[in-house]
Amino acid sequence: MSYSMQVKILSKNLIKQSLPTPQHLENYRLSFFDQVADVAHLPLVLFYPHCRNNSKNEELKESLSRILTHLYPLAGRFAEDESSILCLDQGVTYIKATVNCKLDDFLQQANKDLGLALPFWPQGIMEVDKTNLFFTPLLVVQVTTFECGGLALAISHAHPAMDGCTTFKIIYEWAKVCKFGTPSKEINFMNFNLGTLFPYKDLTTILEPLVDEGKRKNSKLIARKFVFEEDAISRLREKFDSVGEDLGFKPSPLIHSTGSNNSHLKRSILSFPINLRGKVATFPEIANAFGNLIIEIPIKFEHDDETKMESLHHIVKLIKESVQVIISKCVIATPDEIVSLVIDLYKDSYAGLEWGGDNEVVNFTCSSLCRFPVQKTDFGWGEPSLMHFGSRHSQVFWLYDIECENRIAVQMGLEEKYMDKLACDQDIMDFAKFSAYGYFDDMVSIRFLRRPLQSPPYGELRENCV
Repeated sequence: MSYSMQVKILSKNLIKQSLPTPQHLENYRLSFFDQVADVAHLPLVLFYPHCRNNSKNEELKESLSRILTHLYPLAGRFAEDESSILCLDQGVTYIKATVNCKLDDFLQQANKDLGLALPFWPQGIMEVDKTNLFFTPLLVVQVTTFECGGLALAISHAHPAMDGCTTFKIIYEWAKVCKFGTPSKEINFMNFNLGTLFPYKDLTTILEPLVDEGKRKNSKLIARKFVFEEDAISRLREKFDSVGEDLGFKPSPLIHSTGSNNSHLKRSILSFPINLRGKVATFPEIANAFGNLIIEIPIKFEHDDETKMESLHHIVKLIKESVQVIISKCVIATPDEIVSLVIDLYKDSYAGLEWGGDNEVVNFTCSSLCRFPVQKTDFGWGEPSLMHFGSRHSQVFWLYDIECENRIAVQMGLEEKYMDKLACDQDIMDFAKFSAYGYFDDMVSIRFLRRPLQSPPYGELRENCV
């Protein structure tokens, strides 16, 4: 199937707002958090089965046009200096396509090979990189119809414009607009004030240049998914309840997978992106903010911790305490204090010689999408049957709910040498089932560099900390 499946593009055009952007909103200022976001287009694909309302897919363009009236920056383009978005109603790219197979057949194969989802990414997104991202539309949508009438809805967004929380919220609200026919003037679910609270900065005045960029080598990543069944989650909770620890993520196999053949653990950083919306008491208006608003919390694993790494409880405790320290600082912080905290974390963990300058340090990211509304995006066709998250730029783990939130799926992209070790780790095999495997076919950079300050590699934001 992987060789015979063909996606055929039928049309490609621009969708503009149903109402023009007011003149006073034509220059949308980006924020400090937008400034340090990865220079990448990040795709998400949702697969929907055929249903009696599938004719509703013709309403997708109209509802997208209506929701863009509220999300006016998305229809704009980056300004030449990349510090703002010119909102002149240029529109977002909308692609219609077909594929020569049935959705059930595809899903059966995709559960064994994640790579089969890549052809459903919006056309051309794989070619977007730091050389052309700022000339690419901020949002690209592709709707691919299966022979049975099922659909693949792919959305890819420019990370310097918004983070995953924004994207998931937009998809969820777009689905409601499509399903219930909400008029343009009644759509209002985000505010656009981050550029005022966290203004763009001249980073050359507050940061030293990056350390050796030779560390950013090209690596081939392998995509794989494994699932924690309900009984496995219960057993893990019991394991931690017995010692008074909360279970948020089980990173033991991940850390041990960086060991060499003599079992010596490499120094590693596990990054936890934390969504700041709803966590800062000093300015609660950011709860529904459009843009980027996450803070990377680096969890460092040292050689000296090697004996302690045998204890899963020690690892979870380290993660939990590290996250709590940073969140407690953000709760009562001013915008300037939060920016200073981000800069200090970056200098200490990613730009400094001890960690960022050490070619032997291995970087991973764990991002939780659990309890995000994206799993419940119903355009009138029911909830999606399968989701696929895209990132070819770093080693990332995504966690998300499946089937009534009683099972947890983990989609990952790792270098082959780490994936092989992870698949053989008895700890993970005792609790999880591997269900999909595949290659990211292109050779990719571990991270695209944009500014002297660049946030560590990550996928999407994490809503709930450990």
